[in-house]
Amino acid sequence: MLNQFSRTELLIGQDGINKLSNSRVAVFGIGGVGGYVVEALVRSGVGSLDLIDNDKVALTNLNRQIIATHSTMGMYKVDAAEQRAKDINPDVKIRTFKTFYTPETAKEFDFSEYDYVVDAIDTVIGKLELIEQAKKAEAPIICSMGAGNKMHPELFEIADISKTSVCPLAKVIRQELKKRRIKNVKVVYSKEIPVKPLQSGEKIEGKKQIPGSNAFVPSAAGLIIAGEVVRYLISK
Repeated sequence: MLNQFSRTELLIGQDGINKLSNSRVAVFGIGGVGGYVVEALVRSGVGSLDLIDNDKVALTNLNRQIIATHSTMGMYKVDAAEQRAKDINPDVKIRTFKTFYTPETAKEFDFSEYDYVVDAIDTVIGKLELIEQAKKAEAPIICSMGAGNKMHPELFEIADISKTSVCPLAKVIRQELKKRRIKNVKVVYSKEIPVKPLQSGEKIEGKKQIPGSNAFVPSAAGLIIAGEVVRYLISK
């Protein structure tokens, strides 16, 4: 009998569908990258998702975030993502956390529950804490490196953090992980040299200037991450 996952089943079989349905994935950061991760995981049939983000949908999200529409403006991103996910697959189990992930809030999460962890947050300290907690719990994790100020989605690739180059964020994470003696961290990154954004006068606290972004680079990174997660889950 045909169902919404029939086309996926042609590729991965009923066993693969069952594995996805019985999996729980945590997505930290529901923005330009993380929103597309959630979208693809829900459409693939992942049964349980934890969504973590304390931000709300804003006007400037409309150019790149799949959860951002005029009707979701002002909603918490995790709520907008849950609403969209339930509209795609009413059976998906969603837990939402309106949390800014830091070493101080890390205790709210039990990483041993997760079959996979997706890091799509912006802060270095948060990324490092996510990696440390996932490693302690032996939960597989994949991290998104810089997607801002870039124009070429075809230049993204999956690699171990130790093999990365060019990407400024990857360099910082690589150096910090080396200090912590943490190895074998999978990332999605781009070797594209970041574009210097045009002066807009806008500022974000703690940043020199707001990074430029578009509809096709963060989405590409998110879909690459989702594909890696799905392939891992069906291979278990």
